[in-house]
Amino acid sequence: MPRAARIAPQEFVYHVLTRGNNKQDIFKDEEDFRKYIDILWTYKSKFQYKLYHYVLMTNHVHLVMETTQNGGELSQIMKGINLSYAQHYKKKYAYTGHFWQDRFKSIIISRDEYLLACGSYVELNPVRAGMVQDPKDYPWSSYQVNAYGKKDDLIDRHIIFDKLSTDESVRKEYRSFVQKMRQKKESMRGEMDRRMIYGGSDFIQNVHKHYKLDAVIKKQGRPKREELNARDK
Repeated sequence: MPRAARIAPQEFVYHVLTRGNNKQDIFKDEEDFRKYIDILWTYKSKFQYKLYHYVLMTNHVHLVMETTQNGGELSQIMKGINLSYAQHYKKKYAYTGHFWQDRFKSIIISRDEYLLACGSYVELNPVRAGMVQDPKDYPWSSYQVNAYGKKDDLIDRHIIFDKLSTDESVRKEYRSFVQKMRQKKESMRGEMDRRMIYGGSDFIQNVHKHYKLDAVIKKQGRPKREELNARDK
């Protein structure tokens, strides 16, 4: 079954995860975080993608982005971003060797409450990691933009917000939604590990029909003994 990163149709929303090789740190100081954001700007201008959520963690990055019809493909976008940042890091720290772990992982996300769930999962990463108590206190994420309306032109107007009421009401609803997710610290932990599509059953069936993608990556290797026993019954 093909990987979502290889079959990435235009005009879909993706949750993209890219991680340092062997989970090594990829950001060592404030300049590194700012450099990565500058690179996001550069490739946003070049490939016209939309960015709805992001978080830059010490050793990995989450992006919730949408490719556009007149812009670049997801593989082009991520290749440019990853290569540019790796070059910055290697030059600054005289680093040699493989920088990123694999290419990147991508999950197709439906444009509904599943997108909000994915966005809150991304923005709550620093809380789950014990780095902050409240997501608003972490400076390298989109939470303050989506939850409080902080000005940041890097982040696009959230496509779900347009379906709701006034702007302040929307922000309040989003903060409430994130707080509910926050109360379940394990919420969605592991949920994204093997997913290729995240959405309702109709959305999953439609994507599978057109692109032959399974919602969950199938496990490799021999079946467990209990699975074999169940087949024999």
